[in-house]
Amino acid sequence: MKIELKPFQRKHLQGLAHGLNPVVMIGNNGLTDAVIREIAINLDAHELIKVRVLGDDREARVAMFEQICEDLGAAPVQHIGKLLVLWRPSDKERIVLPKNKQALKG
Repeated sequence: MKIELKPFQRKHLQGLAHGLNPVVMIGNNGLTDAVIREIAINLDAHELIKVRVLGDDREARVAMFEQICEDLGAAPVQHIGKLLVLWRPSDKERIVLPKNKQALKG
């Protein structure tokens, strides 16, 4: 079950993700169990990650993005080009989401 974010929360996470490098690459074999496992490990370790998808099929990237979020209970933050940005809170709560728009500005 994927997490739903409010638009201002998504913007906050996009800002945090801007300087990140992709930690997982999805190659020509697509979304294998090993790739899903690697994404899950990185989400546990970092909460907010970028995933690079090789291949030019936009519909396939969108489908992968949705499947990853569904399978791992993550929030889709951003899909820009061949990069997918995902967020899932961990036990350590490294990233605290703003509760409202005013908290974002302050």
